[in-house]
Amino acid sequence: MESDLIRILYGNSFVLSDGGGDIEAVPSVPVGFFSFDTRFLSRWRLTVNGERLSALARDDRSYFEVRFFLVPGTPTHYVDAKVSVIRERSLAASFEERLTVLNHAAEPADLAVRVEVDSDFSPLGVLGQPREPVGRIYRRAEDGRLRLGYEREKFRRETLISTTEPARIDEHGLTYHIRLGSQEEWTTTLHVRALVLRPDGQDVRDHLSQRRQGARQRPQHDLDGLLGDAPRLTCDWDALSTAYRRSLVDLVALQYPTLALPGQAMPAAGLPWAATLVGRDSILTSLQALPVAPGLAATTLRVLGINQGTVLDDFRDEEPGKILREARLGEVAAFEEQPTLPYYGGADITPLFVILLDEYERWTGDVALVREYEDEARAALHWIDEYGDMMDNGYLWYQRRNEQTGLENQCWKEAWNAISYRDGRLPGLPRATCELQGYAYDAKIRGARLAREFWHDPAYADRLERQAAELKQRFNRDFWVRDGEYYALALDRDGRQVDALSSNIGHLLWSGIVDESRAAKIAEHLLGPRLFSGWGVRTLADGEGRYNPLGYQVGTVWPFDNSFIAWGLRRYGFTREAGRIAEGIIDAAHYFDGQLPEAFGGYDRELTRHPVRYPAANSPQALATGAPLLLVRTLLGLEPYGADLRVAPALPDRFGRLELLDIPGRWGRVDAIGKVAPESHAGRQPSLGASPR
Repeated sequence: MESDLIRILYGNSFVLSDGGGDIEAVPSVPVGFFSFDTRFLSRWRLTVNGERLSALARDDRSYFEVRFFLVPGTPTHYVDAKVSVIRERSLAASFEERLTVLNHAAEPADLAVRVEVDSDFSPLGVLGQPREPVGRIYRRAEDGRLRLGYEREKFRRETLISTTEPARIDEHGLTYHIRLGSQEEWTTTLHVRALVLRPDGQDVRDHLSQRRQGARQRPQHDLDGLLGDAPRLTCDWDALSTAYRRSLVDLVALQYPTLALPGQAMPAAGLPWAATLVGRDSILTSLQALPVAPGLAATTLRVLGINQGTVLDDFRDEEPGKILREARLGEVAAFEEQPTLPYYGGADITPLFVILLDEYERWTGDVALVREYEDEARAALHWIDEYGDMMDNGYLWYQRRNEQTGLENQCWKEAWNAISYRDGRLPGLPRATCELQGYAYDAKIRGARLAREFWHDPAYADRLERQAAELKQRFNRDFWVRDGEYYALALDRDGRQVDALSSNIGHLLWSGIVDESRAAKIAEHLLGPRLFSGWGVRTLADGEGRYNPLGYQVGTVWPFDNSFIAWGLRRYGFTREAGRIAEGIIDAAHYFDGQLPEAFGGYDRELTRHPVRYPAANSPQALATGAPLLLVRTLLGLEPYGADLRVAPALPDRFGRLELLDIPGRWGRVDAIGKVAPESHAGRQPSLGASPR
């Protein structure tokens, strides 16, 4: 995505425009007003007396509003502008734009202000792909409003534009003929509603309880609420303070209003390509955010539990007990052009559901939710053995059921080329990636705790623990690459090691499946020159057959990936190594004004001197937003133990003093304060969790 686009967002609605606020859709750039996976405006162009406007300045007031200062034509330093325009834009329940035209001349001015409008109603997921509308697009000027619509059988979307000042409205826009005296100004406000219509013509959201109120006030209310409830952070290193606050703001900006639970929200995956519910992203972001916003986890668990798979459906890759990967609401989902209503293609997401349920209870003490979702958790654990172990050898595998449009890779690295041998060859299917085994192990250990403590089923707990122990022993035998001393990226269908060196081995640490005797070697690889760029751990090691520093998941650095790797290193006692990763990621955040993108280049730090954004990175992206939050937890050594929160700070020098005050949890509210430890205490500490929790 081009980095100079101007964006505002609110949940699953967002506006992307050029630097002056205009929207002119072209296939390669995802500009427009989007909501519910549909582009409701593909053109929104402002002219004065037929001239385009140029931006003099911009005020990015918040994530949901922006203000542009414009002049007609091309500004110069030699001719004073006689007319200027202030364009104020906000987004909440609807898209609103306030236009103010000012006459700076000594004489009156007759002006024609024109807003050109159009919509192609393209589904978000297929932007940039050749596609002609299947249904009928219509445009009508009626009752002082402009109505644009798209209809295909019972699927119907409309864009409704109204204005507070009289305008001549035609099918392609609105024109205002105004006369301004010297030093006078004129203002109008345009309202743009994105209508998601039922067959009876009513908007589906009108029938949800707790309908959003106060279009302009609600986003600020949400932001003030989270900032007021979240722990307060202070740090001697301003880069961390900036990244922390930016993460809190973006968590609010990405709140996805769920249709299943009106009035509640969970994290949308990211802007622009994934402004929707993605199970993996919601779970992992909720894990990252537990120290600051534990309520996100509760909503995520409820929504994913409600949508858990119940039948065998090849088109959607659905299986009983499986947790969904993605749910979209656009045209391609409605007509099953792509399996996204919902789609269950992700082998990692189901064990992650159990992991989040356990970690949420450990943090909050919410036993009621654990008991409420016992059946869903048991179904998820059963899925690991019944459907995930498709080779009947005790490992968690994946292979898509939908051979036409389903995802080939169904681990977190979903890119087609992400799973490879050292020499770059791609293995056949099914595949068993290493981190999937770690997640399955962790889910069984955590499921055993839940069964023993809350479900009153000690026999089931014993069985899960026995299975986990057997999996750990088997994994450390079959995945260990002896000539490199690391874990293979995967096993292929014949049981051979897919032997590329990758960041996936870091996920094994936070799962706890790594033998204690091998942990030091894994830490050495993660911080070695092939994987560690200086900014963070690369997704694929330099020197592997498919390594590319700008390859989506074959060499780039992902902040979320690094946050979990650091958490895993800390679990095994590698505080210095965890601190190096935290320092690199937070330093990179400084170059992005605190807002980490989905991914950035894996170039050596010495080569580029600053991190290079991956060209098509989502930003904000929920997982990247959560990275600083999990890194703060890691640096302070925050771990719940019974009714208490243990604090064990281990900070690199650069952080100085770090305070996180009023941390919510089952303990009420507590403070955590850390400062740089003496050098003699900054190395490896005793293991914090190599054994089961």
